Amino acid sequence: MEPIIYLFIFIIGLTSYKGFTDYSYQQKYVFDIDRILINKEYYRILSSGFLHGDWFHLGFNMIALSSFGSYAIFAFGLSGFLLIYFAGLIGGNLLALFVHRNHGDYKALGASGAIYAVVFSTIVIDPFSEISFIIIPFGFDSWLMGLLFVIFSIWGIKKQKGNIGHEAHLGGAIVGMIIPVLLIPSVFIDNLWVYGLLGIPALGFVLYIIKHPTFLLYESFGIPIRQPSKVAEISNQEQIDFLLDKISDKGYSSLSEKEKERLKELSK
Repeated sequence: MEPIIYLFIFIIGLTSYKGFTDYSYQQKYVFDIDRILINKEYYRILSSGFLHGDWFHLGFNMIALSSFGSYAIFAFGLSGFLLIYFAGLIGGNLLALFVHRNHGDYKALGASGAIYAVVFSTIVIDPFSEISFIIIPFGFDSWLMGLLFVIFSIWGIKKQKGNIGHEAHLGGAIVGMIIPVLLIPSVFIDNLWVYGLLGIPALGFVLYIIKHPTFLLYESFGIPIRQPSKVAEISNQEQIDFLLDKISDKGYSSLSEKEKERLKELSK
């Protein structure tokens, strides 16, 4: 495994653990619609990729990174890998920002957009590489896994079932298909059928919801932060400390309306 992959795993593991144990730290860097659009805290689009909801979420992403990251570096070089990783992280979160732009309480975290970008970059360059999982006793071609991921992500965005950030997944996957063409243009011609099979439904869906946003009207929205019960277990005093620290750093006006209401409730 490439040294840069070890470095990524170490840094992301460290920052994620900090988020597990420090609620204020997690809330300062988590992907938060209101904080991004109203307070213009754009850094959250990037910083949320260094946080995870629980050990399973972190472990799954880091295993995927270690499995596909080295091949991406081999295929595109270190600079190409870094471009794919961070462009996927940003692109995935931008799609989530668009889909949930009217849902101010939506929050999310995780490096899944970046991971999907890395995975799909390897799929489009080598669609017949075999992929296998520990729990499945046989392997299958990577293009098939990519197709299943695209279908599942589109279904998940529409249905909004479970605490999964499908928007970040699909956005990252799209970036992971686009960047390789910029780095190695022949990839598109060599594997045109893969781009048709995976890219047309993914990009087509995004273009459709941009033109017809009412398609995504659904009754409720999940907040894809793993282990939501952890937030519920935060004590009232910790919530007060977090809100007061925020007021101390940025002033009372930095609080959202919900945070102001919560502060009043806790102060009674």
